[in-house]
Amino acid sequence: MAAYAFARFQFFGHNIAFALVLAQLMIMPDVLIVENYRTMRLMGVLDTTIAMALPYIASAFGIFLMRQTFKTVPRELDEAARVEGCGPIQTLWKVYVPLAKPIYVAYGLVSVSYHWNNFLWPLIVTNSGSTRPLTVGLAVFSSTDQGIDWSIITAATFLSVAPLLVAFLLFQRQFVQSFIQAGIK
Repeated sequence: MAAYAFARFQFFGHNIAFALVLAQLMIMPDVLIVENYRTMRLMGVLDTTIAMALPYIASAFGIFLMRQTFKTVPRELDEAARVEGCGPIQTLWKVYVPLAKPIYVAYGLVSVSYHWNNFLWPLIVTNSGSTRPLTVGLAVFSSTDQGIDWSIITAATFLSVAPLLVAFLLFQRQFVQSFIQAGIK
């Protein structure tokens, strides 16, 4: 919704607000670990999957990518939706969201693969083995007292990569379409 607002509406401070969103792209997420941890502790969600996902739900890159995609949609479609009686939210859901499906899939795959491989934040925010993701579990496998069993680590690595590979194979067409649409202007 933020991307839609930045793409189609002019409001006071529009450029300043978008500049602040772009400034977030320059801040590494690791810089915010202490503040994110404090926030999760105050919310009482430590050692849950919600705590691992919550700081990454709103993404500056996602807002930027969707804004650029929505800016390519012709204004005539907005006008046609308005003639049909659609308000701004209906226009978003009935015009913009269906047109941007390949971009959603591409962003989803990139975002999930990045956060799937994230090690530091899940290690900090989780305490029990039942809530830790596979990447942290791989580190536990490799730190044995008797030595490293490479066959177990190789099998665990394959199991951790397999869901991403299956997701890419399932959404391969949409992923490639997003790159084709991005190149055609």
